[in-house]
Amino acid sequence: MTTHDSCGRVLDRFYQVFPCLSDPARRSSLVLKAALVMLHLVYAGILFLFDKDLIEKTKCEPWYTGLYLLLFVATLVQYFVTSGSSPGYVLDAMRYVNETNTIFKKISTPSKQPASSKNGNLVITVEGNQLARNLPGSNATSWTKLVLDMYPPGTSARNLTCSYCNVEQPPRAKHCHDCDRCVLQFDHHCVWLGTCVGQGNHCRFWWYICEETALCLWTGVLYITYLKVNISRAWWKDAIIIMLLVILSISLIFLLLLLLFHSYLILTNQTTYELVRRRRIPYLRGIPERVYPFSKGLCRNLYNFCFVRSSIEELERLPDARQLEEMSRPYTCLDFLTCRCC
Repeated sequence: MTTHDSCGRVLDRFYQVFPCLSDPARRSSLVLKAALVMLHLVYAGILFLFDKDLIEKTKCEPWYTGLYLLLFVATLVQYFVTSGSSPGYVLDAMRYVNETNTIFKKISTPSKQPASSKNGNLVITVEGNQLARNLPGSNATSWTKLVLDMYPPGTSARNLTCSYCNVEQPPRAKHCHDCDRCVLQFDHHCVWLGTCVGQGNHCRFWWYICEETALCLWTGVLYITYLKVNISRAWWKDAIIIMLLVILSISLIFLLLLLLFHSYLILTNQTTYELVRRRRIPYLRGIPERVYPFSKGLCRNLYNFCFVRSSIEELERLPDARQLEEMSRPYTCLDFLTCRCC
């Protein structure tokens, strides 16, 4: 038996014990997560290892270091919560429709009432005869009709069908080639998280980058404070601190820009994919650049993002011509007084 065969058997046995590592994509995702955790531990560990003044300050003011460690732990917890959360998949939405209608049929007779809508959004609490597509006990045309109702009249279902999943995509959905699934309100696929950012976890993602930015800023302040007091005591310590501080500064700039960018997306109810690929998305091509078709005002956008968007029960329909004309109308002083922008 050669060494190559022995290594192959060992790897096969290892993958049997840890099946999650047999997938190369999962392995790379786990490696990135371990690297991110180690990077956090290195920055915090070197700070407490080198800075004796911080240790003394901790003894006198334990609340200061306690708050820093609390933010440190909260950031890592938020990272794993976000990476483990579902972005919201089209198939999950269809299954939800199917289960809802199955329960509805048990307690009530089928009705012809249309799906309820509120504020231009289509809420998936549909009538008893509307079921998910091609699922056990479902009507094959119900999901197609549900999706077509969210587009302008005359839209062909063939143009909305994903060539990979073979399902009709509602507005703002996109197939992710990394996850190999259609994601509701697709924003982007995050390599560091190992998952997509979409309708179900965009809010968690924003909170994560917010906490990460605050942690980087606080850590940078502690590093600068150390250099001010101990700049000429040990040159090798100063070199390590300066090198880490440069890397931290670059990361902080990136995180601040990312935080501001996603805050802008939230307030205008857009996604990264819609902003970057607007001219390539068929239903957005004819809409002027300064018009945000899914925006409902700053306050309503913020409310929906924090309290509604994390649910897969609500899908947004495309506005009609009258609504688009209203959105494209310039703001006047009266509009600001009546809070039209909100």
